[in-house]
Amino acid sequence: MRIILRADVDNVGKKGDVVEVADGFARNYLVPKGFALKASDGTLQQAQSMRRARDVKDAKDRESAEAVARQLVPAVIRIPAKAGTEGRLFGSVTATEVASAVEAQTGITIDRRRLHMSEPIKTLGSHEVPVKLHADVEFRVTLEVVPEGR
Repeated sequence: MRIILRADVDNVGKKGDVVEVADGFARNYLVPKGFALKASDGTLQQAQSMRRARDVKDAKDRESAEAVARQLVPAVIRIPAKAGTEGRLFGSVTATEVASAVEAQTGITIDRRRLHMSEPIKTLGSHEVPVKLHADVEFRVTLEVVPEGR
């Protein structure tokens, strides 16, 4: 069955795409949930306008993500933390703490889910945290974890 997607659906397509899917998948899942509508001559023009709107929104999102990247790449974010004598932290620095430190020191708000930390930081020193703000914009933020009180 040919359908027009009204929202992004994983492994199927993006909003405004005209795709061919199994009849049961369309009838039982996509159409009732409001993710798609059946393709016809009139709705194909509607799909074109959805794609244009998606492209414009995507371009704006990409531009704003690139602007944020240009500001954050050269910046070094300092995070004070309690540490022992050998440089190990009492606790750890998590994505939430990194996001709040970035906002406090640069004024730029980053969603903690956009920070891709494989595990929390548990040592003093310099660390790089990958950030993915857009499908095409990925960069690293440099963190300096310093002992508290310095």
